[in-house]
Amino acid sequence: MGSAPRNSARSGAAHTRSGPMAGRTVLVTGGTGGIGKATALGLARMGAHLAITGRDRGRAEGAAREIRAAGGGQVDVFAGDVSCQAEVRRLADEILQRLPRIDVLVNNAGGYWNTRHVTADGLERTFAVNHLAPFLITCLLLGRLERSAPARVVTVSSNVQAMGQIDFADLQGERDYSGARAYNQSKLANVLFTYELARRLPAASVTANALHPGVVRTAFGAEDPGRAQRVFTPVMRPFMKSPARGAATSIHVASDPGLDEVTGHYFASSKPRKSSARSYDEAVAARLWQVSADLAGLAPGQSPAA
Repeated sequence: MGSAPRNSARSGAAHTRSGPMAGRTVLVTGGTGGIGKATALGLARMGAHLAITGRDRGRAEGAAREIRAAGGGQVDVFAGDVSCQAEVRRLADEILQRLPRIDVLVNNAGGYWNTRHVTADGLERTFAVNHLAPFLITCLLLGRLERSAPARVVTVSSNVQAMGQIDFADLQGERDYSGARAYNQSKLANVLFTYELARRLPAASVTANALHPGVVRTAFGAEDPGRAQRVFTPVMRPFMKSPARGAATSIHVASDPGLDEVTGHYFASSKPRKSSARSYDEAVAARLWQVSADLAGLAPGQSPAA
Protein backbone atom coordinates (compact mmCIF):
# COMPACT_ATOMS: atom_id res chain seq x y z
CA MET A 1 0.00 0.00 0.00
CA GLY A 2 1.91 3.06 -1.21
CA SER A 3 5.16 3.61 -3.03
CA ALA A 4 8.62 3.08 -1.61
CA PRO A 5 10.33 6.19 -0.21
CA ARG A 6 12.48 8.14 -2.67
CA ASN A 7 14.68 9.48 0.09
CA SER A 8 15.08 9.27 3.82
CA ALA A 9 13.93 12.19 5.92
CA ARG A 10 16.42 11.29 8.60
CA SER A 11 19.72 13.02 9.09
CA GLY A 12 22.75 11.47 10.71
CA ALA A 13 21.98 13.45 13.87
CA ALA A 14 18.60 11.74 14.15
CA HIS A 15 20.30 8.40 14.74
CA THR A 16 22.21 9.74 17.77
CA ARG A 17 19.11 10.76 19.73
CA SER A 18 18.33 8.93 22.95
CA GLY A 19 15.18 8.33 24.94
CA PRO A 20 12.39 5.75 25.12
CA MET A 21 11.14 6.68 21.61
CA ALA A 22 14.56 6.90 19.96
CA GLY A 23 14.63 5.31 16.52
CA ARG A 24 10.86 5.62 16.09
CA THR A 25 9.08 7.87 13.62
CA VAL A 26 5.82 9.44 14.76
CA LEU A 27 3.39 11.29 12.49
CA VAL A 28 0.96 13.68 14.23
CA THR A 29 -1.83 15.16 12.12
CA GLY A 30 -2.92 18.63 13.14
CA GLY A 31 0.40 19.13 14.89
CA THR A 32 0.59 22.91 14.47
CA GLY A 33 -1.08 23.94 17.73
CA GLY A 34 -3.00 22.90 20.81
CA ILE A 35 -3.03 19.23 21.76
CA GLY A 36 -1.35 18.18 18.50
CA LYS A 37 1.70 20.38 18.95
CA ALA A 38 1.97 19.43 22.62
CA THR A 39 1.78 15.75 21.65
CA ALA A 40 4.48 16.19 19.01
CA LEU A 41 6.71 18.06 21.44
CA GLY A 42 6.29 15.47 24.18
CA LEU A 43 7.13 12.57 21.89
CA ALA A 44 10.03 14.45 20.30
CA ARG A 45 11.50 15.04 23.74
CA MET A 46 11.33 11.27 24.25
CA GLY A 47 13.69 10.86 21.31
CA ALA A 48 11.21 10.23 18.47
CA HIS A 49 11.66 11.54 14.96
CA LEU A 50 8.54 13.68 14.54
CA ALA A 51 6.54 14.56 11.47
CA ILE A 52 3.55 16.91 11.67
CA THR A 53 0.79 17.92 9.28
CA GLY A 54 -1.00 21.24 9.19
CA ARG A 55 -3.33 23.16 6.93
CA ASP A 56 -1.05 26.21 6.73
CA ARG A 57 2.59 25.61 5.79
CA GLY A 58 3.86 28.75 7.52
CA ARG A 59 2.18 27.83 10.78
CA ALA A 60 3.41 24.23 10.49
CA GLU A 61 6.99 25.37 9.90
CA GLY A 62 6.68 27.67 12.91
CA ALA A 63 5.48 24.80 15.10
CA ALA A 64 8.36 22.63 13.87
CA ARG A 65 10.85 25.37 14.80
CA GLU A 66 9.34 25.59 18.29
CA ILE A 67 9.58 21.83 18.76
CA ARG A 68 13.20 21.77 17.54
CA ALA A 69 14.12 24.72 19.78
CA ALA A 70 12.64 22.95 22.79
CA GLY A 71 14.98 20.01 22.25
CA GLY A 72 12.78 18.03 19.92
CA GLY A 73 15.41 17.23 17.30
CA GLN A 74 14.31 16.63 13.73
CA VAL A 75 10.75 17.55 12.75
CA ASP A 76 9.40 17.07 9.24
CA VAL A 77 6.52 19.17 7.96
CA PHE A 78 3.69 18.22 5.60
CA ALA A 79 1.09 20.83 4.63
CA GLY A 80 -2.39 20.17 3.31
CA ASP A 81 -6.09 20.75 3.93
CA VAL A 82 -7.47 17.42 5.13
CA SER A 83 -11.06 18.48 4.42
CA CYS A 84 -10.25 17.72 0.77
CA GLN A 85 -9.72 14.06 -0.16
CA ALA A 86 -7.34 14.94 -2.99
CA GLU A 87 -5.19 16.77 -0.43
CA VAL A 88 -5.28 13.79 1.94
CA ARG A 89 -4.10 11.56 -0.90
CA ARG A 90 -1.37 14.03 -1.89
CA LEU A 91 -0.25 14.26 1.75
CA ALA A 92 -0.14 10.47 2.04
CA ASP A 93 1.93 10.21 -1.16
CA GLU A 94 4.41 12.82 0.10
CA ILE A 95 4.63 11.13 3.50
CA LEU A 96 5.32 7.76 1.87
CA GLN A 97 8.03 9.31 -0.30
CA ARG A 98 9.78 11.04 2.61
CA LEU A 99 9.31 8.74 5.60
CA PRO A 100 10.89 5.30 5.24
CA ARG A 101 9.03 4.11 8.33
CA ILE A 102 6.05 5.14 10.45
CA ASP A 103 5.97 3.61 13.90
CA VAL A 104 3.07 5.66 15.26
CA LEU A 105 0.29 7.57 13.50
CA VAL A 106 -1.57 10.00 15.78
CA ASN A 107 -4.84 11.05 14.17
CA ASN A 108 -5.24 14.34 16.01
CA ALA A 109 -6.54 16.83 13.40
CA GLY A 110 -10.16 17.83 13.90
CA GLY A 111 -12.53 20.72 14.35
CA TYR A 112 -15.95 22.02 15.26
CA TRP A 113 -18.19 24.13 13.03
CA ASN A 114 -21.46 25.46 14.36
CA THR A 115 -22.92 26.06 10.91
CA ARG A 116 -22.95 23.58 8.05
CA HIS A 117 -20.00 23.86 5.63
CA VAL A 118 -19.55 21.78 2.49
CA THR A 119 -16.09 20.66 1.36
CA ALA A 120 -14.68 20.56 -2.16
CA ASP A 121 -15.90 16.95 -2.29
CA GLY A 122 -19.47 17.95 -1.45
CA LEU A 123 -19.25 16.50 2.08
CA GLU A 124 -20.20 18.06 5.40
CA ARG A 125 -17.00 19.48 6.84
CA THR A 126 -17.18 18.02 10.37
CA PHE A 127 -17.69 14.49 9.06
CA ALA A 128 -15.02 14.98 6.38
CA VAL A 129 -12.31 16.38 8.68
CA ASN A 130 -12.98 14.51 11.91
CA HIS A 131 -13.79 11.07 10.50
CA LEU A 132 -13.15 10.58 6.80
CA ALA A 133 -9.71 12.24 6.82
CA PRO A 134 -8.25 9.99 9.57
CA PHE A 135 -10.00 6.98 8.03
CA LEU A 136 -8.49 7.68 4.61
CA ILE A 137 -4.97 8.63 5.69
CA THR A 138 -4.78 5.58 7.98
CA CYS A 139 -5.78 3.28 5.13
CA LEU A 140 -3.32 4.93 2.73
CA LEU A 141 -0.43 4.69 5.22
CA LEU A 142 -1.31 1.26 6.56
CA GLY A 143 1.21 -0.60 4.41
CA ARG A 144 4.05 1.55 5.77
CA LEU A 145 2.80 1.06 9.32
CA GLU A 146 2.65 -2.71 8.81
CA ARG A 147 6.21 -2.75 7.42
CA SER A 148 7.33 -0.76 10.48
CA ALA A 149 5.64 -3.21 12.86
CA PRO A 150 5.04 -3.25 15.69
CA ALA A 151 3.26 0.05 15.00
CA ARG A 152 0.37 2.01 16.48
CA VAL A 153 -2.60 4.06 15.28
CA VAL A 154 -3.80 6.48 17.96
CA THR A 155 -6.99 8.42 17.26
CA VAL A 156 -8.08 11.41 19.34
CA SER A 157 -11.79 11.19 20.05
CA SER A 158 -13.74 12.83 22.88
CA ASN A 159 -16.09 11.88 25.68
CA VAL A 160 -18.89 13.47 23.64
CA GLN A 161 -18.81 10.19 21.68
CA ALA A 162 -21.19 9.06 24.42
CA MET A 163 -23.78 11.51 23.05
CA GLY A 164 -23.13 10.60 19.43
CA GLN A 165 -25.27 8.55 17.10
CA ILE A 166 -24.45 7.48 13.54
CA ASP A 167 -27.35 8.68 11.40
CA PHE A 168 -26.86 6.74 8.18
CA ALA A 169 -29.97 8.39 6.73
CA ASP A 170 -28.40 11.85 7.14
CA LEU A 171 -24.65 11.43 7.68
CA GLN A 172 -23.94 14.78 6.03
CA GLY A 173 -26.52 16.76 7.99
CA GLU A 174 -28.33 17.79 4.82
CA ARG A 175 -31.83 17.49 6.28
CA ASP A 176 -31.18 18.74 9.79
CA TYR A 177 -27.80 20.16 10.85
CA SER A 178 -26.56 20.85 14.35
CA GLY A 179 -22.89 21.63 15.00
CA ALA A 180 -22.95 19.74 18.30
CA ARG A 181 -24.74 16.74 16.81
CA ALA A 182 -22.33 16.60 13.86
CA TYR A 183 -19.34 16.80 16.21
CA ASN A 184 -20.68 14.14 18.57
CA GLN A 185 -21.36 11.84 15.62
CA SER A 186 -17.83 12.33 14.29
CA LYS A 187 -16.27 11.52 17.66
CA LEU A 188 -18.35 8.34 17.95
CA ALA A 189 -17.22 7.51 14.40
CA ASN A 190 -13.60 7.83 15.59
CA VAL A 191 -14.18 5.13 18.21
CA LEU A 192 -16.16 2.85 15.89
CA PHE A 193 -13.38 3.19 13.27
CA THR A 194 -10.72 2.40 15.88
CA TYR A 195 -12.47 -0.73 17.12
CA GLU A 196 -13.15 -1.95 13.59
CA LEU A 197 -9.53 -1.34 12.58
CA ALA A 198 -8.39 -3.30 15.65
CA ARG A 199 -10.64 -6.21 14.63
CA ARG A 200 -9.16 -6.21 11.11
CA LEU A 201 -5.46 -6.12 12.12
CA PRO A 202 -3.33 -8.44 14.27
CA ALA A 203 -2.21 -6.63 17.41
CA ALA A 204 1.36 -7.84 16.88
CA SER A 205 1.44 -5.84 13.65
CA VAL A 206 -0.50 -2.60 14.18
CA THR A 207 -2.55 -1.66 17.24
CA ALA A 208 -5.45 0.78 17.13
CA ASN A 209 -6.68 2.74 20.16
CA ALA A 210 -8.78 5.86 20.72
CA LEU A 211 -8.76 8.38 23.54
CA HIS A 212 -10.38 11.33 25.26
CA PRO A 213 -7.84 14.11 25.95
CA GLY A 214 -10.01 15.99 28.45
CA VAL A 215 -11.41 19.49 28.14
CA VAL A 216 -8.42 21.47 26.94
CA ARG A 217 -7.66 25.18 26.67
CA THR A 218 -7.15 25.61 22.91
CA ALA A 219 -8.58 27.63 20.00
CA PHE A 220 -10.88 24.70 19.25
CA GLY A 221 -14.06 25.81 17.44
CA ALA A 222 -12.97 29.46 17.26
CA GLU A 223 -13.46 29.55 13.48
CA ASP A 224 -17.22 29.09 13.76
CA PRO A 225 -18.28 28.94 17.42
CA GLY A 226 -21.76 28.18 18.67
CA ARG A 227 -23.56 30.36 21.18
CA ALA A 228 -22.70 28.04 24.08
CA GLN A 229 -19.01 28.22 23.19
CA ARG A 230 -19.07 32.01 22.99
CA VAL A 231 -20.81 32.31 26.35
CA PHE A 232 -19.28 29.53 28.44
CA THR A 233 -15.73 29.05 27.09
CA PRO A 234 -14.37 32.34 28.57
CA VAL A 235 -15.90 31.40 31.95
CA MET A 236 -14.59 27.82 31.87
CA ARG A 237 -11.16 28.56 30.39
CA PRO A 238 -9.37 28.87 33.77
CA PHE A 239 -10.60 25.38 34.70
CA MET A 240 -9.61 23.69 31.44
CA LYS A 241 -6.48 21.58 30.99
CA SER A 242 -3.40 23.09 29.40
CA PRO A 243 -2.49 21.63 25.98
CA ALA A 244 0.45 19.82 27.63
CA ARG A 245 -1.86 18.11 30.13
CA GLY A 246 -4.37 17.40 27.38
CA ALA A 247 -1.66 15.70 25.34
CA ALA A 248 -0.64 13.37 28.17
CA THR A 249 -3.02 10.55 27.18
CA SER A 250 -2.06 10.77 23.49
CA ILE A 251 1.61 10.54 24.47
CA HIS A 252 0.93 7.62 26.83
CA VAL A 253 -1.02 5.61 24.24
CA ALA A 254 1.58 6.36 21.56
CA SER A 255 4.63 5.43 23.63
CA ASP A 256 3.97 3.26 26.68
CA PRO A 257 5.81 -0.07 26.20
CA GLY A 258 3.13 -1.85 28.20
CA LEU A 259 0.68 -1.17 25.36
CA ASP A 260 2.71 -2.91 22.65
CA GLU A 261 -0.09 -5.38 21.86
CA VAL A 262 -3.04 -3.60 23.48
CA THR A 263 -5.58 -2.81 20.79
CA GLY A 264 -9.22 -1.86 20.42
CA HIS A 265 -9.39 0.21 23.60
CA TYR A 266 -10.54 3.68 24.63
CA PHE A 267 -8.39 5.70 27.03
CA ALA A 268 -8.99 8.69 29.29
CA SER A 269 -6.53 10.11 31.82
CA SER A 270 -4.02 7.57 30.45
CA LYS A 271 -6.14 4.62 31.58
CA PRO A 272 -8.44 2.27 29.64
CA ARG A 273 -12.10 3.20 30.00
CA LYS A 274 -15.41 1.93 28.69
CA SER A 275 -16.73 3.97 25.77
CA SER A 276 -20.44 4.31 24.96
CA ALA A 277 -22.60 1.25 24.33
CA ARG A 278 -23.11 2.40 20.73
CA SER A 279 -19.36 2.33 20.10
CA TYR A 280 -19.30 -1.48 20.56
CA ASP A 281 -21.94 -2.17 17.88
CA GLU A 282 -19.96 -4.23 15.38
CA ALA A 283 -22.68 -4.11 12.73
CA VAL A 284 -22.72 -0.31 12.81
CA ALA A 285 -18.91 -0.22 12.74
CA ALA A 286 -18.76 -2.52 9.72
CA ARG A 287 -21.41 -0.50 7.89
CA LEU A 288 -19.66 2.78 8.70
CA TRP A 289 -16.38 1.32 7.41
CA GLN A 290 -17.98 0.37 4.08
CA VAL A 291 -19.77 3.72 3.72
CA SER A 292 -16.50 5.52 4.51
CA ALA A 293 -14.54 3.42 2.01
CA ASP A 294 -17.12 4.23 -0.67
CA LEU A 295 -17.13 7.96 0.13
CA ALA A 296 -13.32 8.02 0.13
CA GLY A 297 -13.13 6.11 -3.15
CA LEU A 298 -10.92 3.37 -1.75
CA ALA A 299 -10.22 0.58 -4.19
CA PRO A 300 -10.37 -3.05 -3.02
CA GLY A 301 -7.13 -3.84 -1.20
CA GLN A 302 -6.60 -0.25 0.02
CA SER A 303 -8.07 -1.10 3.43
CA PRO A 304 -7.79 -4.26 5.51
CA ALA A 305 -10.47 -6.87 4.93
CA ALA A 306 -12.90 -7.80 7.65
